[in-house]
Amino acid sequence: MALQNYTPKAKSQNGKTGHKAAIATAFCTALGPGDPDDGDAGRQQRGLAIAALTKIKKVKIGYTVKSQSGNGTYLINVEDDEPYCSCPDFELRQAPCKHIYAVGNAIMREDEQGDRPDQSPVAVATADTDEAIVVEPPSPLPVKVESPQAKRPTYRQDWTTYTAAQVNEGDHFTRLLRELCDTVEQPAQSLGRPRLPLGDMVFGAGLKVYSTMSGRRAMTDLRHAHADGLMDKLPNFATVLRYLREPALTPLLVSLIEQSALPLKDFEVDFAIDSTGFGTTTYHRWFDHKWKKQIKGAKWVKAHLMCGVKTNIVTAVEVTAGQSADGPRLPGFTETTAQNFTVREVGGDKAYLSKKNFMAVDKVGGTAYFPFKKNSTGNPGHHKIDAEQKLWSKMYHYFQFHREEYLEHYHKRPNVESTMDMIKSKFGAFVRAKNPTAQVNEALVKVLCHNIVVLIHSMYELGIDPEFGGAADA
Repeated sequence: MALQNYTPKAKSQNGKTGHKAAIATAFCTALGPGDPDDGDAGRQQRGLAIAALTKIKKVKIGYTVKSQSGNGTYLINVEDDEPYCSCPDFELRQAPCKHIYAVGNAIMREDEQGDRPDQSPVAVATADTDEAIVVEPPSPLPVKVESPQAKRPTYRQDWTTYTAAQVNEGDHFTRLLRELCDTVEQPAQSLGRPRLPLGDMVFGAGLKVYSTMSGRRAMTDLRHAHADGLMDKLPNFATVLRYLREPALTPLLVSLIEQSALPLKDFEVDFAIDSTGFGTTTYHRWFDHKWKKQIKGAKWVKAHLMCGVKTNIVTAVEVTAGQSADGPRLPGFTETTAQNFTVREVGGDKAYLSKKNFMAVDKVGGTAYFPFKKNSTGNPGHHKIDAEQKLWSKMYHYFQFHREEYLEHYHKRPNVESTMDMIKSKFGAFVRAKNPTAQVNEALVKVLCHNIVVLIHSMYELGIDPEFGGAADA
């Protein structure tokens, strides 16, 4: 729209522009429903007109600019690396709109430091002139002046405590594992040959995984444990492996993992969730019709887990075979963790971004921090505005207008990556079993051993004395 063709009328007697000036502002800065998109250059030109003709107000969360079509006020944030505006044009394009350019030019004009480019003069008609409004195309949107980055904090390792925990870990591990296995109730049996104690089988599987050796080579540790009175009967290595193939062992191991986290319930309030894969020695083959050949690929199991971000203790876990979605696990994990811990924050990557997951954390009194995707919007559109939508919009605008503060909470999430690396580097990134159920159970035993190791280090760092009460369901 040509701005040179419009000449505003005189001001009112009190010196203030009347409704004709408001019409002039809308004429200079807004497009009609049938007008074609004038591109980025047009948005810059209209943004400069807004900066010259309207009032831009600075608020706590950014800037406010009144809609030129009379539809309220828009919020603009240009303090972050990626500017944001709540207008429909930005929501649709995810690119700078006229309001962002207007705020940028207002900042440039009011800058007293002189480190920004000079703004071209804007001629605005007054009561005693008939000259047309001439608006020059503005300079590109100013980039935020970066302040010197603060030095990244580092944390000194307490090597005395770390060394003490490491050199005594083996002795504490067998004791804590035995105390935990003593809570396992022996299932009732009426017929058949008497079974070996179920607690001893879990204890044997834990020693095997902790040693990172095969079942045959782990027999030396089992004999030493039996000689020390830690096992009632010395089982054969094949017996321990056979128990790992039992589906009934899976819920028992999950229960023991949750129970092993309880001694740290007073230290953890922030949690993170993610998943990782464990390789196997089994393969599956299929015929690929595209390439007209048979393809072979290794199978793997996937461990979903939630852990505390301070001690890396695992509070909830599920191991599945092969591909499985991450997002649906969060509500159950959050509920399980909330039964034993106070949940203040839960962090996860974009795989967990959903309204249901935000609401699941909110129901237990916590706040979820997930990064929003590029195409995420806070506008509900024609959808019904319910509690989930309100919470989604609240977190979306918090993410947009307080990006640095939001990311400070979200950046606790990488601690779950550390947890998974701890498990794999200490107990192996693969499982030895070939049976699918045994693969799942072996991965769960790895997580159980990790929790016990975390408790040992917490004994030296936090001064706790782990105790396991109650009986685990068999």
